[in-house]
Amino acid sequence: MILDEFLPTYQFSETHACTIAAAPGAVVGAVASYRVESDPVIRWALAVREAPGRWWGRGEKAAKAFGLDDFTVLARTETALVYGLVGRFWALDFGLRPIADAAAFAAFREAGVAKLVLGFETEEAGEGRTRLVTQTRVLCPDEAARRSFLPYWVLIRPVSGLIRRRMLAAIKRHAS
Repeated sequence: MILDEFLPTYQFSETHACTIAAAPGAVVGAVASYRVESDPVIRWALAVREAPGRWWGRGEKAAKAFGLDDFTVLARTETALVYGLVGRFWALDFGLRPIADAAAFAAFREAGVAKLVLGFETEEAGEGRTRLVTQTRVLCPDEAARRSFLPYWVLIRPVSGLIRRRMLAAIKRHAS
């Protein structure tokens, strides 16, 4: 997988897939144009996640809704799109660190700060169909980060899975 180029080792992952009646290039285009804010369920889930930060005030960041614009595009090919994100995701304000590009993502090393990749990769499925696989991987660089991230992952993973499945359904509708 193309994700191996950016995060070959990780402690947490989640994978979802669907088959779409479209060419790989059209599917990747639909992924790139997808906006989480277009889905009311995802908007609601993100608002619930952001509520504690808004209630306890975390400055300007707390006022801005989290979305794919917070991610950095690490790679885009005819068959794949990979986003990267770095932060303390368990923190009220996500603890995001700015990452300019794939090289900055690869070079990033800070104790207590996790790295996440969100990838979308296509595979030929025959008869004009494409299988779209999305995988999320998270690397915690040290034991303190892993201990902080684990309870967050346990709480957020079911919602994360729902978000990924809804994203795939929307991308499928858009690309077909």
